[in-house]
Amino acid sequence: MDKLKKFELMAKITRELEDVRNSQQAVLEKIGKIEVDNIELGDKLIESKIPEIYSRTAENAEAIKAILDDFQNKTDEFGEKNNVDKLKEQQEINNLK
Repeated sequence: MDKLKKFELMAKITRELEDVRNSQQAVLEKIGKIEVDNIELGDKLIESKIPEIYSRTAENAEAIKAILDDFQNKTDEFGEKNNVDKLKEQQEINNLK
């Protein structure tokens, strides 16, 4: 795999991890809303299960964020080390020929 393709794949994975992180955040917000709404309703099953689900989801969100941060740094370092901007410029020039 050439360096530009590798960088593009790394950038794609970074975007996908960001999407997963955003989805996890949305799930946490929805769980929180359910928990708040249930205060008024008082359903015992929701009351007993939702905190555990929230906790596990929060742990997953933290793990995803850690992976995202680390992988974003790797992607940035790879891009800088391999002068990806210059490679992109050269690819554009080659495509115009």
